[in-house]
Amino acid sequence: MAAQANALLLVDIQNDFCEGGSLAVPHASEILPVANHLIDEAAAAGELVIASRDWHPVDHCSFETRGGPWPPHCIQDSEGAAFHPDLALPETAIRVSKGTAFESDAYSAFDGTDLAEFLRRHHVQRLKVAGLAQDVCVQATVVDALREGFAVDLVTNGTRAVEPDKSDRVFKELADQGANLIQGD
Repeated sequence: MAAQANALLLVDIQNDFCEGGSLAVPHASEILPVANHLIDEAAAAGELVIASRDWHPVDHCSFETRGGPWPPHCIQDSEGAAFHPDLALPETAIRVSKGTAFESDAYSAFDGTDLAEFLRRHHVQRLKVAGLAQDVCVQATVVDALREGFAVDLVTNGTRAVEPDKSDRVFKELADQGANLIQGD
């Protein structure tokens, strides 16, 4: 049996979720130095780097124009869907696209992506998680990772919330569910 492994999971660090994007998270760019440091650490340790992304078709069900809660964002192949240019994502990073169907949404990196099976195949047991937005897709991803049996280290200074006043409550809920809250460098 292969040795257990750790992996870094960066959630949705895309242009549309950063300053100037169509669904900008307050202070989103502040996580970029933390995320890049995490990437360097993972690369030095020989760990997988995984980056999830919203990858919505035009006219996606989550868009306000369709009765959803969000403005159009992260439309496939658009500049808004691109990973932030200051994110030092290595060529070897595994890219996981979610929310790709017209009529169903996906907040978690595990939703409809077979990510759990991929991680198990690579003997990953612990995930270090950072990204956007803490109170939406990061929260959903951490909950699903824990439900799938992975240990989770959530990097508190590597995430920002759509609604910053809910951030402490979300961290507490995730810690209560088993996430280990850590501070990144």
